Amino acid sequence: MITVAVIGVGSMGKNHVRVYQQIPDVELVAVVDHDAATATRVGAQAHVAAYTDVLEMLVRERPLAVSVVVPTVFHFPVVKMALEFGCHVLVEKPIAARMDEAAELNRIADQVNRVLAVGHIERFNPAVIELKRRLDGGELGRIFQIHTRRLGPFPTRVQDVGVIMDLATHDVDIMRFLVGSKVSRLFAETNREVHASSEDLFMGILRFTNRVLGLLEINWLTPTKIRELFVTGERGMFKVDYLTQDLWFFENAEVVGSSWHAPSLLPGVREGSITQYPIQKKEPLLAELEAFVARAQGFQASIVDGADATAALNLVLNLIDSANIGGVREVIPYGPGGSPRPEPATRTRTPQPSTLSVIQAHT
Repeated sequence: MITVAVIGVGSMGKNHVRVYQQIPDVELVAVVDHDAATATRVGAQAHVAAYTDVLEMLVRERPLAVSVVVPTVFHFPVVKMALEFGCHVLVEKPIAARMDEAAELNRIADQVNRVLAVGHIERFNPAVIELKRRLDGGELGRIFQIHTRRLGPFPTRVQDVGVIMDLATHDVDIMRFLVGSKVSRLFAETNREVHASSEDLFMGILRFTNRVLGLLEINWLTPTKIRELFVTGERGMFKVDYLTQDLWFFENAEVVGSSWHAPSLLPGVREGSITQYPIQKKEPLLAELEAFVARAQGFQASIVDGADATAALNLVLNLIDSANIGGVREVIPYGPGGSPRPEPATRTRTPQPSTLSVIQAHT
């Protein structure tokens, strides 16, 4: 049996509470929220202890693992506190608001030998998993382009970041995961139409070192939710609908039955047959939390670790910078063989409001 707690029980945190209670050998022992009424209500519904102070919960309940589902600006202090207390941690994406914060969280996790997982939930979508298997098997041949569309209405709950940090983090991670290559340069354009302080409309282009082009189309201005992914290559195009967990393949008839193999000799492109693959559907959050719990218990399971999440954050911050300067940015890789990108002088350190008890407890 593994004991867990959820820190932050807003709209997404409540889902963590629900899902943990579905996983065998998991005991949810507490919830935390800076809003006392929210904490009390969710705690009562889940029949667990409710707290407004993270440190008090850690001391009293001593959970082995926690989910951190708080606004991005609080990821660093809350995750740091939980790791240093000895907890395995899953934090919702992005891993942190700044590169130095992400690097410090990775360092602490290694130092205390605890799991640090990051909630890049689209990695656990069954349609994406099947697409990755087929791409790795060479069914598309060489990849030319990957295009994501993440559109929907404005979420009034998100006030601390713009659409790039909140949503593009999903897509740059999925692109890296599927393409298997680093980004060499990128360009972003944004507009702000309804958000009080940050961009809510974003278009971005990524150039991968293996020549694949990535196109991101993301906004909070579309009155219906659209979550789509297209991967175009030599043998046709795959399409994923994240919401329905469906996967299609649109065949390039010019390649079917051809003895052609050389990438430089693609005979052409012509519309062919369309195939929809059967997918065993599963809630991605359930798959993600099951994998996190398994790793916390010492078993092998695929998670999005701190290194992968930091690489995604690196790209997101570069996209924000590109939009701010109105130009192309060369990307300094993060990870083995690379180093964290320098923080722009124009970006101030993540604010740490002293009014929230979680920050008061940390300091």
